[in-house]
Amino acid sequence: MPPAFLSILMLLGSLLFAALPSTVAAACLGAVARQHPGLGPGLLQPAGLAPRPATRPAFLPVQAGRGTPPAGQVRLSFVGHATFLIETPGGVTAATDYNDYIRPDMVPDIATMNHAHTTHFSTNPDPGIRHLLRGWPHDGKPARHNLSFKDLRVRNVPTNIRNWGGGTEYDGNSIFIFDAAEICIAHLGHLHHRLEPGHLADMGRIDVVLVPVDGGYTLNQLEMVAVLRQLKAPLVIPMHYFGEHTLERFLSLLRDSHTVTLGDSATITVGRTSLPARPTVVVLPGPH
Repeated sequence: MPPAFLSILMLLGSLLFAALPSTVAAACLGAVARQHPGLGPGLLQPAGLAPRPATRPAFLPVQAGRGTPPAGQVRLSFVGHATFLIETPGGVTAATDYNDYIRPDMVPDIATMNHAHTTHFSTNPDPGIRHLLRGWPHDGKPARHNLSFKDLRVRNVPTNIRNWGGGTEYDGNSIFIFDAAEICIAHLGHLHHRLEPGHLADMGRIDVVLVPVDGGYTLNQLEMVAVLRQLKAPLVIPMHYFGEHTLERFLSLLRDSHTVTLGDSATITVGRTSLPARPTVVVLPGPH
């Protein structure tokens, strides 16, 4: 192809991209359902697994925000453990790691689930949920989701988990990515290993990361901090810990590199223009 013609094509492409609405041009730019090799057992945490989590109390509904967030902003409410309610300006609601123990007090349009433990999935999901997205393999194939519903896009990036026999369940966990109002939110699910370049490319730009910090059932805390450095998200929200001591140990690893803030509400509203300039950890109160 002649160089002059190639230059014209590149110019036209850049002009077309610039003409796109900002919500498209600034959307999460990760690949969708790109196949990449599964991680081998050697990259997983050692096989010694902590005991199964104690049985949770009977179903506990947790009240979240009411009304839709303002244009250009997404509302996040920490429902508990690994469950958040995500609300968009278009009125779409999504619940992460939807389960039978802790739920928002309303039926979400979209629910994502993982299956490392029963506190991350439901055996009796509400029939009113429009889209139920399971984050583990089906018929021997990894979960692959790329759902657009009104002003929310949800997709997943599979990762591996340890099984109770000390082996590896390939693609047994999903990182779910929520894209609305130019904000890209990653819920790491029950992450058990660091991310490879293929995972990072599939995820794309991340603005808010919801990270499990228990340090035992999921990835140990030092390596989870390394994952956060891989993602470079401006806003970090901890989840999935079993006591204040565990949370404080995780926060102590980030105080040199992040601003740490304790929220006075379980709900936070995030917009593209309100993301912190310095990486920030916000701890939202709730059952953990």
